[in-house]
Amino acid sequence: MLLKGIVFSLLAGIFITLQGIFNTNVSQKAGLWLTTTLVHGIGFIGSVIIFLLVKDGNVKHLLEVNKVYLFGGLLGVIIVYSVMQGIVNVGPVFSVSVLLISQLLLSLVINTFGLFGIEPVPLSLNKIIGVLVMISGVLIFQFKY
Repeated sequence: MLLKGIVFSLLAGIFITLQGIFNTNVSQKAGLWLTTTLVHGIGFIGSVIIFLLVKDGNVKHLLEVNKVYLFGGLLGVIIVYSVMQGIVNVGPVFSVSVLLISQLLLSLVINTFGLFGIEPVPLSLNKIIGVLVMISGVLIFQFKY
């Protein structure tokens, strides 16, 4: 399970980076909101096709889901738009670095306090040091001689 989680996390990191750069390139010709709409439209079509082939869910069970969690798709719209804005304004490396640190910080808060049904995990010194090392690394990476 650990290896599977690592592999899928690596794939997500690769595809998030590629998606951000591809979307930014499209948005420079088509505009940010048209690109965001196009990206999610194509993603929706792809998801429906895969769902129909794999059939790994039950639509009836959606009634049991906390309705707040269904706004994840809307968060995706904000994510795509924000990533494109970040890449346009500060470049891909710095943008993705800040994105990763913000993900890590929010994940740490969610994990520590057990938010959204996640099992709480106590905050430890090594986690705090790890976050500070990442932030320091980004600052050093951005430092110009």
